[in-house]
Amino acid sequence: MPILIFLVSYVLGSIPFGLLLVRLSTGEDVRRIGSGRTGTTNALRAAGPAIAILTLLLDVLKGAGAVWLARWLFPDNAWMEILAPVMAILGHNYSIFLAERGENGRWRLRGGAGGAPALGGALGLWPGSVLVLLPFIVLIYFGVGYASVTTMTVPLIAALLFAVRAWQGLSPWPYAIYCLIAEVFLLWALRPNIRRLLEGAERGIGWRAKRKN
Repeated sequence: MPILIFLVSYVLGSIPFGLLLVRLSTGEDVRRIGSGRTGTTNALRAAGPAIAILTLLLDVLKGAGAVWLARWLFPDNAWMEILAPVMAILGHNYSIFLAERGENGRWRLRGGAGGAPALGGALGLWPGSVLVLLPFIVLIYFGVGYASVTTMTVPLIAALLFAVRAWQGLSPWPYAIYCLIAEVFLLWALRPNIRRLLEGAERGIGWRAKRKN
């Protein structure tokens, strides 16, 4: 049963909602735009705010849905609750539906960076976390002006939030560990973005994009 839950969570995470929605709305392949990922930021570049918001919501549901499935089948098992959304993040970043052969002849799996399903996992673990995380997401996204920085920062804030709750006895410690695992996945996926940030060449949004123009 645990293996089945992990497999279902991975397949759920693998559904490339951004790719499907952009293709249905514009006919474009989101993988040929911007960073080449299938998540919210690239969907925004390819098809506008409405498609981007819908992509975000569906990708968030990947992580939350994995938590709900694990909680339903394994009540009061915190480790199952955190490992299921980890598998959803893995599926989102390395989708079985987006397998392709690279220039070197080797097969690879493509996808997103994992930010939305990672957030969904946190919301699934404790829905009230949205009241804390959402203001930070808006502040960092529009204030700092880099989507990649937002993606990397939110799991750290969530880890601190769940650590405080665990210290108060309100949630188990594995919830905080989940956020740190998610952060590792995100940092690995965002290696090119981190490199561009260090070089001052990362693509900004909002006021930062206007400033560069």
